[in-house]
Amino acid sequence: GGLGDVLGGLPPAMAANGHRVMTISPRYDQYKDAWDTEVTVELKVGDKTETVRFFHCYKRGVDRVFVDHPLFLEKVWGKTASKIYGPTAGVDFMDNQLRFSLLCQAALVAPRVLNLNSSKYFSGPYGEEVVFIANDWHTALLPCYLKAIYKPKGIYKTAKVAFCIHNIAYQGRFAFADFALLNLPNEFKSSFDFIDGYDKPVKGRKINWMKAGILESDKVLTVSPYYAEELVSSVEKGVELDNIIRKTGIQGIVNGMDVQEWNPLTDKYTTVKYDASTVADAKPLLKEALQAEVGLPVDRDIPVIGFIGRLEE
Repeated sequence: GGLGDVLGGLPPAMAANGHRVMTISPRYDQYKDAWDTEVTVELKVGDKTETVRFFHCYKRGVDRVFVDHPLFLEKVWGKTASKIYGPTAGVDFMDNQLRFSLLCQAALVAPRVLNLNSSKYFSGPYGEEVVFIANDWHTALLPCYLKAIYKPKGIYKTAKVAFCIHNIAYQGRFAFADFALLNLPNEFKSSFDFIDGYDKPVKGRKINWMKAGILESDKVLTVSPYYAEELVSSVEKGVELDNIIRKTGIQGIVNGMDVQEWNPLTDKYTTVKYDASTVADAKPLLKEALQAEVGLPVDRDIPVIGFIGRLEE
């Protein structure tokens, strides 16, 4: 959804401004242009030690890094027809906490171990002078592991974490006893400790990943100035995290648009291409094609309104 769009478009825009940019995502599929770096690391997840491999491709100035582990690949890759976060919409996989703990730990290792030389401007590992942008609850453990594992050893001394909220409705609320799975020192417990006021599936004491991400990061961001206002406006709009966000502060930076991806002159999904000088001629034709395709009356003079968003209570 929106998060995928941002991670597609924002990094190339940052690279165009002269930054060295890496994205780190799970390897959910056999991405055809991402190659095995043959770099492996061992990470402690729950009570086991797991080995992950890093795959990599370089596109539009961005190092795209994928964390390879059966927990990611076997879930989605054709075999189960499952969704990314759970077997069906609205249901978590039982091992989601372990999967995303693995992602967060791998993201902290990658800048130090991957020797990437695709760019003509930068070479070698990224090193420790970095800013991590953690997106949504799945990456909320990153600032926690940074403080628990790396900073005490004098690693990533100057590294910062910005936590970006794309959708406050999904917070990673799990049973309170599950804190033990995360292998974090007890002093982090209060950052996760949360009383869930909703009856889905159980009311009461939980851990809340997003709460911890908000509290342990250096800066909290969201996807528009208006959404930032909305999140602190009420318990409903902030989905019970409004008081925490009021405490830390939040800055809304409006989502931009990837002008390469959404360029109507090169859009492979439309039959008529256009630019600013031909838009008035092209759009009525495209409107008629759309009306015909979806079974609406074909009329170039009638307004057609599209809405992209979520239908949610």
